[in-house]
Amino acid sequence: MTTRRPEVAAARRIVVKVGSSSLTTAAGGLDPDRISGLVDQLAAVRARGAEVVLVSSGAIAAGLAPLQLRKRPKALAAQQAAASVGQGLLVHRYTEELRRHGLIAGQVLLTVDDVTRRSHYRNAYQTFAKLLELGVLPIVNENDTVATSEIRFGDNDRLAALVAHLVQADLLVLLSDVDGLYDGPPSRPGTRLLSDVRGEADLADVAIGSIGAAGVGTGGMVTKVEAARIATGAGIPVVLTSADNAAAALAAEPVGTLFHVTGKRRPTRLLWLAHATDAKGALHLDAGAVRALTERRASLLAAGVTAVSGEFHAGDPVDLVGPDERVVARGLVNFDAAELPALLGRSSHDLKRELGAAYEREVVHRDDLVVL
Repeated sequence: MTTRRPEVAAARRIVVKVGSSSLTTAAGGLDPDRISGLVDQLAAVRARGAEVVLVSSGAIAAGLAPLQLRKRPKALAAQQAAASVGQGLLVHRYTEELRRHGLIAGQVLLTVDDVTRRSHYRNAYQTFAKLLELGVLPIVNENDTVATSEIRFGDNDRLAALVAHLVQADLLVLLSDVDGLYDGPPSRPGTRLLSDVRGEADLADVAIGSIGAAGVGTGGMVTKVEAARIATGAGIPVVLTSADNAAAALAAEPVGTLFHVTGKRRPTRLLWLAHATDAKGALHLDAGAVRALTERRASLLAAGVTAVSGEFHAGDPVDLVGPDERVVARGLVNFDAAELPALLGRSSHDLKRELGAAYEREVVHRDDLVVL
C-alpha cells in the first residue's frame, strides 16, 4: 500500500501555485486542455471539503498572441501591456472551466503593499476570508499592470508563499514542469529525486544555483526553493512537483518533494522583509545594539548606530550590520539616510530635547525588524 503524506491529507486550506509553462502551448498561448485538467484536480479537492486558493501565472503569456508579440517582452511596460490583455483572458478561461463543476472564480490581484502595509494586509485577509466563506475559488496573480520594478514580488513562487501565510493555509503546492527537487541535473546518471527536505542540511549538497541544475535554470528551481523556505519557516509544509502530478500530490501520494515545516507563524510583513526585499542601505551597529536586537528583541535606537551607508528614505528596508560586518537583521528605517549622521550615538532623550519630539522615535521599531 502506498504511504500517504499525513500533513498533506490533513490540509483543509490549500494554496496551489501553477507556472506559465504548465498552462501554455509550445507556441506560447494558453493550452485549454492543461487548464481544464488542472481545474478538474482543484474541483476534486473542493469536493472533498477542502478550500483552495490558486496562484496562477500565465497572464503575460496569454496576452502575447492578441498583441501579435512573438515572445515575452523584456521591457516592463510591454510586459504590463501583455498582462493587462492576458489577465482577463486567463481568468475567463478559469471561470468557464470552474463553471463545469459548479464553482465560482474570483480574481485577486495583489501588490507588495497588500501583504506588507498593515491596513492593506488586513483588507487583503478579509477579502480572502469572505471569498472562501462564500465558496469562491480565488485566483491570484501579481498586479503586473501597475507594479513597478521596485515594488514587485519578483516571481509568483514567492507570491504564493506569502499568500499561503496571508490566508493561513495548511499546505502550499508548487506545480511546474519539473517533477521535484533533484540533487543535480536529472539527466546525469545517479542523480536522485529528493522526496523529503527537512531543513537546510538536506539542501547543502544540492546544486540549484546554476543553469541546468536541479532540472531548471536559475530563476526556476531557485525561486521555488526560496518559496519553500519562506512557507516552511512560517509553519506551512510545501509540495513541489509537476503539473502532471497534481492529482497525486493533492491526494497526499508521495510524489515530488515534500518540504517539511521548519518554523512557526510570524507576521507576513516580516516574512516579506526577510525574504522578498533588497536592502537600500545599511546601518552599522555597536555590540550593545546587536545584543539588544538579537537577545532582547528590542527596537534600534540612534545611540547604537555607529555609521550609515547607502541612499534610502524613511520606510525603506535596510540591513543592520554588526561590528564584524555580518548582517544580523533587516528592518524598515524611520529616517532618511541624510538625517541619520547627525543622530548617531545620541540618546533619545537628548535628541528630543535638542531637535524636538519627532526625533525621539526609534531608528527601526522592533515590529518592523526581523533578525536574520
